Amino acid sequence: KTYLPRKFKIVVAVPPSNDVDIFAHCLGFIAIIEDGKIVGYNVTVGGGMGMHHNNEKTFPRLADVMGFCTPEQAVQVAEAVVLVQRDYGDRTDRKHARLKYTVDDHGVEWFRDQVEQRTGFKLGDARPFKFENTGDRYGWTKGIDGKHHLTLYIPNGRVKDTPDFKMKTGLREVAKIHDGDFRLTANQNLIIGSVSDEKRSAIEKLLAEYGLNNEHRAKTGLRLNSMACVALPTCGLALAESERFLPDLVGRLESAVEEAGLKDDAIVIRMTGCPNGCARPYLGEIGFVGRSPGKYNVYLGAGFDGSRLNKLYKENVKEEDIVELLSPIIHRYAKEREEGERFGDFTIRAGYVKRVKVSRTDWWAAN
Repeated sequence: KTYLPRKFKIVVAVPPSNDVDIFAHCLGFIAIIEDGKIVGYNVTVGGGMGMHHNNEKTFPRLADVMGFCTPEQAVQVAEAVVLVQRDYGDRTDRKHARLKYTVDDHGVEWFRDQVEQRTGFKLGDARPFKFENTGDRYGWTKGIDGKHHLTLYIPNGRVKDTPDFKMKTGLREVAKIHDGDFRLTANQNLIIGSVSDEKRSAIEKLLAEYGLNNEHRAKTGLRLNSMACVALPTCGLALAESERFLPDLVGRLESAVEEAGLKDDAIVIRMTGCPNGCARPYLGEIGFVGRSPGKYNVYLGAGFDGSRLNKLYKENVKEEDIVELLSPIIHRYAKEREEGERFGDFTIRAGYVKRVKVSRTDWWAAN
């Protein structure tokens, strides 16, 4: 009864934080909050990242905002969306089987009508909302439940020990005394969640002992907003390195960033070893997608808030040529940016890439 032609991803975002990259997923709920209470959700449908090199029938797509539902209607709406995909998703072609193609082929208005037929009620008009970023809030925060939550920077989500940094050991020691939870974020970081007042000091002591307490403060904005898929040697689909290469590449780019006075400026940088998009590279202000060992397609121009895809800037760039390619753009951004202008927006205004408005046509079209 619920068999689907392909995987199906669901996310929830609470503005102004878009830390789940809501437009990259099949189904999303954007919380609409008034007077401190959730009055409902804007429902998004049809997002997805995967594509295939040189195949214009495949493409990353941002989800459409389909309408508004109340909290009481949300589960029913979600079930209806799943049923529409079950009934109309393409089962003949795996490359055309995701919900994004169902929405793209038929249109969001048709999709909304199908959902409303199954729920028996009309969706409301989408409510105003604003996203400001797609990253995590590092450090301690206090939740509405009075508990404390600590977000730790975990490079590419890999919890491990090295000779000079015992991250895994330190987190294991925290786990021995922690009576809350651990949460994995959509940005590959770790939240030590639901820490009581009584346990916070003991946890902070362990974090300090293992050098985990202020790890994020020494990092550049570029590194804190970087993400890679596992790629080689873990993934059989990988065409190039990603997890093992991005930290070194960011290190080289940091020289240009710091020279330009942008050390603390957040720039979203994403890398994958193939075009399937697991690290959401098409939403990176700087995106890298592996083409072959040591070579990447370079993308620029995504929205910092996750609301716009990037666009191909250069194809088949060798590892050793990436810094030379991007350094002049970074320095120019530092000198010429307008007040509050993000890197992705600047690369469009400066003419490096065109703005992507419609996923299928604009994304594949030449600059």
